[in-house]
Amino acid sequence: MKGRLLAAASTAAFFLSPAAAFAQATDPEPEEHVGAIDRNSIIVTSTRREVELQDVPLSITAFQQEDLTEMGVVGYEGLAHETPGVVINKPTANFNNFSARGLAINGYNANLQSTVAIYIDELPISANGNSTILDPSLFDVERVEFLRGPQGTLFGSGSLAGALRIITRSPDLYNFEANGLVDFGLTTGDSFRQRYNAVVNVPIAEGTAALRAVGFYRHEEGWVDNLGTGVENSNTLENFGGRATLLIEPTERLSAKFMVSYEQSNPEDSSLINPDRDPDRETRFSDRPDLFQGELLTGNATITYDFDFAELTSSTTLSRYDALFYVDLAATFGQAIPFALDADAYDDLFVEEVRLASTHDGPVEWVLGGFYFYKRRDVDFDYRSSPEFLAAHGMTGLPDEYYLSFRSYSVSRELAAFGELTYRFGDNFWLTGGLRYGSVEVQGFTEEGGYDSNYLTNALFGIDGPLTVTPVAAAVGEKAKGSKASFKLSASYKPTDDITTYATVSTGFRTPIVNARAGQASALDPNDIIIPDGAGSDKLTNYELGIKGEFLDGHLFANLAAYRIDWSNIQVQANRVSDSVQFATNIGAAVSKGLEFEITALPATGLSLTFTGSLNDSEVSELSPAEAAISGATLGAQLAFPEFQGTVRARYDFNLEGSTDAWITASLTHVGDFPGMFENVPGQPGVVNPLFARTESFETVNAAAGVVMDDVNITLYVENLFNDHSITYVHPEAFIDGRFGTLRPRTVGVRIGTSF
Repeated sequence: MKGRLLAAASTAAFFLSPAAAFAQATDPEPEEHVGAIDRNSIIVTSTRREVELQDVPLSITAFQQEDLTEMGVVGYEGLAHETPGVVINKPTANFNNFSARGLAINGYNANLQSTVAIYIDELPISANGNSTILDPSLFDVERVEFLRGPQGTLFGSGSLAGALRIITRSPDLYNFEANGLVDFGLTTGDSFRQRYNAVVNVPIAEGTAALRAVGFYRHEEGWVDNLGTGVENSNTLENFGGRATLLIEPTERLSAKFMVSYEQSNPEDSSLINPDRDPDRETRFSDRPDLFQGELLTGNATITYDFDFAELTSSTTLSRYDALFYVDLAATFGQAIPFALDADAYDDLFVEEVRLASTHDGPVEWVLGGFYFYKRRDVDFDYRSSPEFLAAHGMTGLPDEYYLSFRSYSVSRELAAFGELTYRFGDNFWLTGGLRYGSVEVQGFTEEGGYDSNYLTNALFGIDGPLTVTPVAAAVGEKAKGSKASFKLSASYKPTDDITTYATVSTGFRTPIVNARAGQASALDPNDIIIPDGAGSDKLTNYELGIKGEFLDGHLFANLAAYRIDWSNIQVQANRVSDSVQFATNIGAAVSKGLEFEITALPATGLSLTFTGSLNDSEVSELSPAEAAISGATLGAQLAFPEFQGTVRARYDFNLEGSTDAWITASLTHVGDFPGMFENVPGQPGVVNPLFARTESFETVNAAAGVVMDDVNITLYVENLFNDHSITYVHPEAFIDGRFGTLRPRTVGVRIGTSF
């Protein structure tokens, strides 16, 4: 560890030595800091209004496209490393979850609604933790906003710990534009990365209509060898797609934007590894590739009309998302028998939001809106053995290799009304109140035509011969309903024009959950837990104090937020011991306390130093013996979040010659260790879970240098300079042989961008 930190410091010193010498001889002027990013000047729409980031009484990190490109951020992992108070739980591509402010019981969220809502424009794409969730492309975005703390008043039930908003760029009505960006990299010396991105903007009628089209393609060879399939670098990723956006503004009052986007992400295998098989941590085992693949097609129409006193916005989104969840589960029984799941999921979504935001002058500002969400998810569950095993043991009677096959679907609806009201007592003090009241209902169904068999019992007890096949009856699950109100109250005060302070109280919740196998006993152990009906809504109250602004005549920018969160009736995932069936339930309470900070210092012309990070203390605070028994939790247990995480970044901008500018940057990211699950075995009070493990504390160093020549920019980069292979993710279940995720190994490359 000391060696890595010393090397990282030496690397930073190498990049910064000319800057340090320059700083000693220069009296800097704030307007000359060409490389600094003044995030407080960014306009955000997190409050459903256009507001300067400095004036929003929330803890928000915002990135513009230029920031993302220069940092090489193309997906969730880079965002997490640059955002204080946020951790990405990354088992593999398309199977990720964010945690924020300590509100996580594990990194998987199986059967549970995510605690961080993810939006692409107005479309919520986050889902349950045991679902394939698309990692969307972050090219040609207007902005990415990460809102920390509950955002229930404006973003609904899925934003318990925060909300990530990916806001795509709108067409330019006046200027033709064409941009291209390519990225070539090499991982571990033999895995080739290639990324291609292009955008063109064409005014159709200047000032009235324009079309913007984006296309992208990624092919990134893997670095993990699968011993079961015999494929080297098996976790190769192919990702491609694009979008087209038409903007029409026939009058100054009316605007209509129509967008169609498509994205397909196809990792060829999982990145999860088993360190017991390989000390280099680049080996996994499954009988076939584990597939977490997704295909998302979205259409959106956003109509805006200015009434002088207020602006009306209607956003209508239709979406189709198809996903594969194919995983080898044979580790459940120590690889004794073939046991795997091939699940195909099909989601149809409809989202409508209408809101009216004031634009008039005066001390009162307001937003009123309504929200409707409909989702139907169809899932084809096929649990398989293997033809070879079935034939060897004379297990006939099945139509194919699948011993359990059934079709199910669920229907979710949410209807909500929301509003926020701000009253300004002057330029320096204002109060804001927000309220959202919504009702949700979820119901699951099993369709006719499925079948089950006694394969598991016979295979585990060595009983050869024909299998007994029984039909799976159609069933209608219990309908889970819930009506909840979320509120937010905040007071903001500006002691100077450059500084904003605030105090906020906000609440959040998640929707009720119905367990698909409610009431079922275990076929392997009748004395094991009977699956309960489901889990009710959990509750959360967030208390927050913050300060953000500009100090020392523009040489220092800082955003600080301190919070305490009370979380009760917590929705948790439990697993039945005998057959590992998952189910959702509720347990006592937890408390999370922390501090988040973003600090940028400008000590000399062209030089910027940025420090971001968080301190967190989160633990189970209330727990009954029955709740401990069913969940495996213990009183005082640390939640699945590090006590400290942060990034330090240095950047120096300078002019080489004439119109050629250059820059160099280096960053060091640290994430502390945390438990991957509760310590005990669910259903076996006091018995330590043999799967219990913690992630490893890690540091990763990235560095880059670039030049900008007129319309061309070239960047050389290295990611994970010291090739850190620390465990960054622990899977909480025994299903899979490879339960651990690691950082992508050292990657060196070049990015070339051009614009017209």
